[in-house]
Amino acid sequence: MVVLLKGYPRLSETFIAQELRGLELAGFKLELMSMRRPTDKKRHPVHDEIEAPVHYLPEYLHEEPLRVAKAFFHWLGEPSFRAAARAFLKDLPRDISRNRFRRFGQALVLAREWPEGADWLHVHFIHTPASVARYASQLLGIPFTVSAHAKDIWTSPNWELSDKLDDASWTVTCTGGGANHLRTLSGNPGKVHLSYHGLNLSRFPSPDRAAATRDGSNPEDPIAILAVGRAVPKKGFDILLKALALLPADLHWRLDHVGGGDELKVLKPLAEELGLAGRVSWHGAMSQQEVLQRYGEADIFALPCRIGKDGDRDGLPNVLVEAASQRILCISTTISGIPELFVDQENGLLVEPEDPQALAKALETAIRSPSERDRMARNAEAKVRGHFDHKTSISDLERLFSAAYSTLANKEPSQP
Repeated sequence: MVVLLKGYPRLSETFIAQELRGLELAGFKLELMSMRRPTDKKRHPVHDEIEAPVHYLPEYLHEEPLRVAKAFFHWLGEPSFRAAARAFLKDLPRDISRNRFRRFGQALVLAREWPEGADWLHVHFIHTPASVARYASQLLGIPFTVSAHAKDIWTSPNWELSDKLDDASWTVTCTGGGANHLRTLSGNPGKVHLSYHGLNLSRFPSPDRAAATRDGSNPEDPIAILAVGRAVPKKGFDILLKALALLPADLHWRLDHVGGGDELKVLKPLAEELGLAGRVSWHGAMSQQEVLQRYGEADIFALPCRIGKDGDRDGLPNVLVEAASQRILCISTTISGIPELFVDQENGLLVEPEDPQALAKALETAIRSPSERDRMARNAEAKVRGHFDHKTSISDLERLFSAAYSTLANKEPSQP
């Protein structure tokens, strides 16, 4: 089976790497095709465990013109080229862009360089990677399936989602909200399946954490607040900084942020402007092992997600599941799939997005109440360990692939 990825490996997509390794351990032989080369300087341990070879498509067609030309002329005379070209020409007036031509060119290369013996194409993300997969599937006459996540769902036009949902053998996504949205756009809603990513809990063992005692009253022992995620608008880190600036002066805290991202150039000056610079540390991107150590040192995990101006949003951020597995009180917002894990005041604190005052109130409540932090954090850990084990998502995929292979076998003509 070929798995098509937008970029590989990526620090921010641990859930994909975890799934790939889980499928290998379940007996699937994988070949990875990536539309982009890696840009992260670090890797997670799971990337080194994955055995599948990785192949890279031309990221930009003009960078490898000979490779693209060979693929084009290889397919030009084939009957399947007409079907793929019809789909491309139908899409083009609705998306007249260089990006659309790039995806068709990448599909031609993918189909020409298809690994021998591979009989299935699975793709992560339903936006541009699924465009490549759809055209390549038509060229090859091989089925394709899709894993949809968050940004790819909410920033894609409905017409494009509908076409891909209808052409794919099935689509799986990781939040109830995303699944419901996709089902409304599909001609066959039964082909859209919900499966939470979950965690490889062997990498996130239950922590040996002492009872919480910090309450923000001791300037020598401040509350440790942790925020993990790329510095992009949908994470709401500017809202977090504004909320921290509203906390009473008698509360002592420090914030550690882990993650890269273009918005750091905005967030760092904002922290200075708000008078917080001495309490905020910016650590940049870290490996999973390094982040796990940060979880062990934190009292509160804060991620005030929002919906971006372009509709971009998180589904259920994996870092929230990770933090909950480490028995840390999580404070977040009510968007997307976050309430599918957390219930306000039962196993976490949720506020409406874009509300620094509400977030400040939640932070103050959590800081001043160590016993309540412990109670909610224990409940969250129990829910993660009971319902968010990645083995469940791998079992879901095994079932879906097995059913699809069975259907494919039944459609094949019998041999004389």
